[in-house]
Amino acid sequence: MTYPLVLLCCLAGLLAVGWLLPRRLPPAVIRLREWIFRRVNGAEGIPVPGPRIGPEHFTRIYSHPAASGRSRGAGISDLFWYWLAPGPQMHQEHLEPGERYRTVARTTRRVVAVSHRRSTELAGAATRRILDELPAGRTRHVRLRDLMMPIWAEVYYELVFGAACPPDVRALIVANADDVVTALKCCGLRHLDRRDRLTRYLRARVEAGTAPVTLPEPFTAEETAWYLQGTFFNTAVVQMSEAMAHLLLAVAQHPTVQRELVATLDDPDGDAALDRVIDETLRVHPLFGVAHRITSGPIEVDAGLTIPTGSVLLFNYLAYQRSGPAADDTFEPERWLTQDRGDVHFVPFGVTANRACPARGVAPVMMRAVTREVLRRYALVSTVRHTRSLPNRGPCFLVPTDARPPARARLSVMRWGDRWSDVGRSLVQLALGTWMVLDARRQRLCASYFEQVRR
Repeated sequence: MTYPLVLLCCLAGLLAVGWLLPRRLPPAVIRLREWIFRRVNGAEGIPVPGPRIGPEHFTRIYSHPAASGRSRGAGISDLFWYWLAPGPQMHQEHLEPGERYRTVARTTRRVVAVSHRRSTELAGAATRRILDELPAGRTRHVRLRDLMMPIWAEVYYELVFGAACPPDVRALIVANADDVVTALKCCGLRHLDRRDRLTRYLRARVEAGTAPVTLPEPFTAEETAWYLQGTFFNTAVVQMSEAMAHLLLAVAQHPTVQRELVATLDDPDGDAALDRVIDETLRVHPLFGVAHRITSGPIEVDAGLTIPTGSVLLFNYLAYQRSGPAADDTFEPERWLTQDRGDVHFVPFGVTANRACPARGVAPVMMRAVTREVLRRYALVSTVRHTRSLPNRGPCFLVPTDARPPARARLSVMRWGDRWSDVGRSLVQLALGTWMVLDARRQRLCASYFEQVRR
């Protein structure tokens, strides 16, 4: 074989590897990671929808009074408590039903009971402050989730404390939330020292009497600090940052949708167009993955199947939303002009009868406000892979409205850089995810807590 032919064969091989590896390896590693998780945690749980229970039973079973247990009695709870530490026993979503849960839920509802006008003002003002910190007149490469986190840190600080968020406290909140979501996505290990700094700050505010939101006795100051941290400065900041990253990335990758939104920013009908885009984003990329509940009594599914007491139900939001009249994964906001939200399998904020998201009333209003502020200043452009878990944090170009978009070569570099980053990231997720599953199983945070409660 001649030298030029050998060189040509090597080049063809490299091109084949460069083409196939970013496409084949990450999905294969994800499947391996899921297999390892099942091997470590066992085959606990009944998927809904799944082989035994169809999507037509999803909302009825989710709403059933016996689908009420949350943490106690499920091995998977150890993993969630591990990720949400410190104070997972005070996290609203993980409290068992009873008076403690009712008190905490009532307190949360009071905090987020904000008018649409006030919600718009809070989110809009926080967005303007964060965008003002970016260098003016320059195209910026950002990670959308990282861009959004300081916004929601400021919004929820002001909701909880009734005052503007100091920069040093904002940094504490962002470091805490980023550490939680990075661990949840298995892109990094937990750093409890970062989280503990926020806990100490919140506990000091509660003990000094300068925290307007507190839990009544017999809750302690530390439990109140854990509650504030878990509910508002973990879950709320993380989920709203994720929601906005998905929304803005979807807008960036659908220029026609973006042009329509920009054209209607100040139009009376602009809310309707933006709401369709928000709903379509949450349909294609639901925020919730799998919610587990432990049954406190038998649930009859149909004449031939009864779910026994003590079963762990795994409610899969993505699988449910991929069934019914809007089952595809094509991003098409205009579908909501003809399809009614009540007729499709669409539960963006959970099921009302069983711990629905307490911010479901204000979240879309705030998302509208943030989107408008971003689109008034920037055009969004991105060529990266958009998945529900969004481990890449949403790479995107922010292009000033009077500037030219990035050149094709720059967009190609972004696309292929993201593909190859996904190769390394999937391997990191495999290694760190396996370690955290094993460590959570060793520590048994949830099981040990309830064993102590019984004593």
